[in-house]
Amino acid sequence: MRLILTAALLASAAVLPAYAHETAASVAQSEPVAKEELLKPPADAVRYVVVSEAGQHGSQWQWQLSDGRTAYRWSQELRGWITEMDQVTTFAPGGTIAATTVRGVTMSGDAAEDYRVANGRATWKTATDAGEAAAGGWYIPAGGVGIANAPLINALAAAGDEGLDFLPSGKGRMTFDAMQTIQGPAGPRKVQLAFVSGILPSPYPVWLDENKRYFADISFISVIPAGYEGALKQLRDAQEAATAAAVAGVAKRFLSPAAKAPVLFDNVQLFDADNGTFLANRAVLARDGKIAAIGAAGSLTAPSGAQVIDGAGKTLVPGIWDSHLHIGDDWSVLSNVANGITSFRSPGTTFDRAVDATKRRANGSLLMGEPFISAIVDKKDPLAAQGAEVVSSEAEAIAAVRRIKDAGLWGVKFYTSMNPAWIAPAAAEAHRLGLHVHGHVPATMKPSEAVAAGYDELTHLNFVVMESMPRDVIDRANTRQRMEGPARYFKDVDLDAPLMAGFIADLAKRKTLVDPTIVIFEGMLTQDGGKPHPAYAPYMGIISPVIERSVFTAGGYPLIEWLTRDDYRKSYAKMVELVGLLHKAGVPIVAGTDGWGIELVRELEIYQQAGFTAAEALQSATIIPARVVGADKRTGSIAVGKEADMVLVDGDPSTDLGALRRVVTVVSDGYVMDAEELRTAAGFGGRPK
Repeated sequence: MRLILTAALLASAAVLPAYAHETAASVAQSEPVAKEELLKPPADAVRYVVVSEAGQHGSQWQWQLSDGRTAYRWSQELRGWITEMDQVTTFAPGGTIAATTVRGVTMSGDAAEDYRVANGRATWKTATDAGEAAAGGWYIPAGGVGIANAPLINALAAAGDEGLDFLPSGKGRMTFDAMQTIQGPAGPRKVQLAFVSGILPSPYPVWLDENKRYFADISFISVIPAGYEGALKQLRDAQEAATAAAVAGVAKRFLSPAAKAPVLFDNVQLFDADNGTFLANRAVLARDGKIAAIGAAGSLTAPSGAQVIDGAGKTLVPGIWDSHLHIGDDWSVLSNVANGITSFRSPGTTFDRAVDATKRRANGSLLMGEPFISAIVDKKDPLAAQGAEVVSSEAEAIAAVRRIKDAGLWGVKFYTSMNPAWIAPAAAEAHRLGLHVHGHVPATMKPSEAVAAGYDELTHLNFVVMESMPRDVIDRANTRQRMEGPARYFKDVDLDAPLMAGFIADLAKRKTLVDPTIVIFEGMLTQDGGKPHPAYAPYMGIISPVIERSVFTAGGYPLIEWLTRDDYRKSYAKMVELVGLLHKAGVPIVAGTDGWGIELVRELEIYQQAGFTAAEALQSATIIPARVVGADKRTGSIAVGKEADMVLVDGDPSTDLGALRRVVTVVSDGYVMDAEELRTAAGFGGRPK
């Protein structure tokens, strides 16, 4: 939640906007309250800053109105995406919320939300949902100003083991961790780490002051009292260490010696990723972390002490790859394994996090798929990517590439504010060092020019689309134009005309990879809100009602002038067509989500809509990414002598790719893990539909 999904809301501005989850409410007909009409914080308002390693992005304020109500304000710009909202809350005598109203705009559209208690009933309405229930619980809003939820945090801290009942549903509790002494404007100060359960699938961290009241929310983008920005790294390190300690116990339970005993899957359908075929009635034996034998069903004998799993009605596929999955916290990578992701590419992870997570995975204290990690390089600029290695010259760009190599990472990801003139020399150095080169295309540069300058891969389909965009869009691709340009213009682009046909042919000739993450654009361009995004519908009811309201049923990207949602949908349909043409031409496609991983199967389903066979779609999430990272000799397919990375799913993906969500057993590095137990450990309330 990070104070009601602050992190997820901010994350929605990161990839297009920026690192991932498409969130928060917007409705085409909504007319958000203008910035000029929002409340203005007085000089004595308590101020919090919204910060990341890249610097300050905005502020949040709290103050009292003359009538006794509490007011909040949030003002922020994150690489062109604007958040301007206010919130006014009335508290009941017992401290619960009697009423709250949110106005303004978020990075995803209208922020409007209203909650009231009257005559024993609580009612709420947002831009995408409405409901009512008996009063008595603490309301968890779908959005709002982050610090406006401080009273909820304070109430949880005071509630003890009894916890608090929530509205619309659920019950939460808080547990306490270690104290830290930090430096601030008035000298040393003690703060305490706490974890809240019952709102998100996993416990989420929050910092309290010496009186066990809300102090700060620390994430990749943090909310902290003004003047305490210098404590950010200290608090983040302490928070990550506490989370690591909790998840280490989970890893120990699943990565036990007993879990690496031999396993025989008998009578399964087997997906042969190398040849792109589904084979009926097969048996697969894994032993000592390797595939020991493959044969006809019933033809293999299980060694003493082996686990035998009947695969009738099920399919054994190679461990799944997400080729665009940023390393989140330790709970999120556990969730990925529960969903069958045994390998992934993380295209944009800070050095510290990359080295730490990889080290802990190797020593068995972190349950995570095998990562292949890139670091972001961007020009020093107000629009630079969060967490990037920022550079100010060609020489610094080359030096950043060398630091990435020295850190043991796999690739370099250039970003949208880079100076195009620096790409070729920096890419040449990356290739000399054996690093993969990919990324967003810098503003003023066409994707064909980026490929000619050394890109091995184009990240996100909109940066392929950018080849056909007007110059004004290309020149401002480091702003929201990288989303709004394709949304506006792509519906009218002729993909068979020389411009795009020639570009596609050149990509195929060069074997330039494309990482489409098209599932993002399905959510942004086609969703009106109120109904679950197709990627998330199978997970409704098993993750979190808060996430269901603020993410799963959210509206799409706000409409821009003169356009309708139908216009957006036409541009999206043209994107699906483009994926099909790329594939037909022989351009290698790798499946990624830039999300939580649970979107991956929907990504594959869209590929099938674009003309892939089910086998071809599944190859894009198995053997093809293994080849890309140079690991195909040991993983990426189920073959004798390869590592035992396999997933047993309930059903037949050859006719229903959705079967890949119904994970039964995960084998990673030879460890055999029950998927239901993994989902429970990750906080899921059941199996996806």
